[in-house]
Amino acid sequence: MSPGSREFVRANPRPGGPVVSAVGYRTQGLRPALHRGLPSPYLTVIFSLDGPIATGATPEQATGADADRTDIVLGGLHQSPAYIRQPEHESGIQLAVHPLASRAVLGVPAAELTGRLVTPGADVLGGGADRVRSRIEESADWNDRFTHLSGYLMRDVGTDPFAGVRPEVLEAWTWLARHRGAGTLRGLARHVALSERRLTALFRAETGLSPKQAARLMRFQHAKAAVVRSVATGAPRDLSRIAAEHGYCDHSHLVRDFRQYTGLSPTGWLAEECRNIQAGGHVNGEDSNP
Repeated sequence: MSPGSREFVRANPRPGGPVVSAVGYRTQGLRPALHRGLPSPYLTVIFSLDGPIATGATPEQATGADADRTDIVLGGLHQSPAYIRQPEHESGIQLAVHPLASRAVLGVPAAELTGRLVTPGADVLGGGADRVRSRIEESADWNDRFTHLSGYLMRDVGTDPFAGVRPEVLEAWTWLARHRGAGTLRGLARHVALSERRLTALFRAETGLSPKQAARLMRFQHAKAAVVRSVATGAPRDLSRIAAEHGYCDHSHLVRDFRQYTGLSPTGWLAEECRNIQAGGHVNGEDSNP
């Protein structure tokens, strides 16, 4: 790779499977910076191949002595950005995992990952995760890396990656995804034949979020993907149209969600992420999945 370059390599996970997207990344010769890891309706799993990843709930924490540092990152469903220190060069594999497949893939429900911004992977996955990380670090071929990592994470996943999840919660998530975060809690509760309170309690116990919080994340994910596509294709950035098409009351509500989930306005976030978008870092990944 030449200095100042970014590389993104994508695998093709099985549609409807536990892994929603898998991206290999490598950068070289870049100016050290902070990256915003945005909230998502999926769990984040990162295997770093180039030293520990430093993260924090604020820029100050991520760049300070009390930053969380780990070679394997597990991130639960959260409601604000995580700040990630980006060194001059880095490489790794980042997965987006369906939260209802967390039991099968990670061995714990997604709710157990919500207490911390980042959970060291070895604390959950055990020492075998470090050995797999070392093995894929030694490989120079992205396909081999994806194969090794998938084989390890999927070793205990049977024919049903959502086994152990209550059917009402699984159906609630499916309904929310089908409606792209639109609809009402009353309509959702009626669909799964539970009271709103009971559904919320079961949903939160499994995912760590309420159905309303998950719905907002899904809606924002699709709206953000539309904004990214407009930039990647050179189309006009019509935020009012995007807001209307994705279930927002108006433009200001989309801006509100951008500020909550990114800490910036849509324009500010796009300015910060423009080079990653142009390099393909936001295209055809988890944003393209329902």
